[in-house]
Amino acid sequence: MNLNCSLWQDNSISVKLFAFTKFSEVTEQCFLLFTLILLMFLTSLTGNALIALAIWTNPVLHTPMYFFLANLSLLEIGYTCSVIPKMLQSLVSETRGISREGCATQMFFFTLFGISECCLLATMAYDRYMAICSPLHYATRMSREVCAQLAMISWVVGCMVGLGQTNYIFSLDFCGPCEIDHFFCDLPPILALACGDTSHNEAAVFVAAILCISSPFLLIITSYGRILAAVLIMPSLEGRQKALSTCSSHLVVVTLFYGSASVTYLRPKASHSPGIDKLLALFYTVVTSMLNPIIYSLRNKEVKAALRRTLSKRKMF
Repeated sequence: MNLNCSLWQDNSISVKLFAFTKFSEVTEQCFLLFTLILLMFLTSLTGNALIALAIWTNPVLHTPMYFFLANLSLLEIGYTCSVIPKMLQSLVSETRGISREGCATQMFFFTLFGISECCLLATMAYDRYMAICSPLHYATRMSREVCAQLAMISWVVGCMVGLGQTNYIFSLDFCGPCEIDHFFCDLPPILALACGDTSHNEAAVFVAAILCISSPFLLIITSYGRILAAVLIMPSLEGRQKALSTCSSHLVVVTLFYGSASVTYLRPKASHSPGIDKLLALFYTVVTSMLNPIIYSLRNKEVKAALRRTLSKRKMF
């Protein structure tokens, strides 16, 4: 596909249209990948929407833990919708272009939802810590107002980081080439296309990753370290099993999400490989979002019961 991706502006060549690289030159492979990703995308949307709906419509689940889980499901919906539709289009169409403004918009929303999820996962770990280690103070310290504020902080931090990173990166000049060696407008691939020195931008991305990925992850590790210490001294075997069961789903999600994100954004630039980066990005944008509702529903009897009630209500209409 030949793209006229540069326009003359202010006596300089500025790229106004980007294009994503093809996944494969073999049509059958692209169609197979399109089908698999579409199925995972629809599974993710359906699962996360059902969990959010089940929590909002079942008063028994109106507790801090499920309030945060509903927020996580909404974030997952936004996260996948910001990336996957354009990727699906690129798989089956020769029109793989995206405008500079469209690319910046995609980067902003992807960063917003991704960073917000990092913060929310840390908040969920703190909630479990308070529930298990300070049960007598849990109702007051995790009141409805506090939970709403913590969720809002997660969204606001994501919005601020998304705006800051997007504005900083797209203030650079892009002189060509205009082909993005990725399937969405992620930060490192776009920086690779910028003209001139991008060391300050790369440092900003790394600092943001440290603050918004490593810091919440350390909070999660600290919370679960204290939870484990508290569980080990519980006299009741049933109490230990119940405490661990409420945390296991969250730990699996944290491992999947933070593992892939850390490898992508915290490893040295020299070790980056377009093929590995695409595979990792496919994992944390599609696979993890699809697995989250499955993990939470399979491991949680209350969520499964709420889903059954919600589905049975829909069948009555």
